[in-house]
Amino acid sequence: MKAIVAMTATIEALCSVLRTSRGQPILKLQSAEQRASLALDLLSLGSRAALGVSFLLSVSDRLGFYGAPGERGVSWGTFERFLVYAAKVNAFAPAPMIPFLGTAATVLEFLFGVALVLGLALRWAAFGSAGLLFLFGSAMAISFGIKSPFDYSVFAAMCCALFLGLAGSTRWTVDSSLWCSTRLRNVQ
Repeated sequence: MKAIVAMTATIEALCSVLRTSRGQPILKLQSAEQRASLALDLLSLGSRAALGVSFLLSVSDRLGFYGAPGERGVSWGTFERFLVYAAKVNAFAPAPMIPFLGTAATVLEFLFGVALVLGLALRWAAFGSAGLLFLFGSAMAISFGIKSPFDYSVFAAMCCALFLGLAGSTRWTVDSSLWCSTRLRNVQ
């Protein structure tokens, strides 16, 4: 009986939404500017999450948080194994530079990942991510051939980062919260 009551309430709620929207998608009830703003906010949120989480998962793997090398889902498992990979990607670089390059990439990926997920210093993080991805893709192309960075969508991720940098801070970012609270304090 409770299931029937719950189902009836759900159907009534859906009918109410349909009556409100006159059979049209809810977004069509908003102005074109509101739809564009919402679309930009959602696209930015999804792009930030995808790029930021990708960076953080990669760092987690090379620090061994997924498990030991060779286990299912583990690419590197240790920072030392990651440095072996970094040496292959940067085959043109002198061997003494590899620990610096690997460490710098790891630190930057962590910082950019956190900043992107939170939406903190978003433009700096986005343009920095785009630069890092451009360098990574270029190194892959030099060491493995031009097809390699496209196989791993490195340049697609770079374009995603450029989009975020150009879009700037949208809703659902720490930046927009800080900006709004600063603006409110200045008004008072």
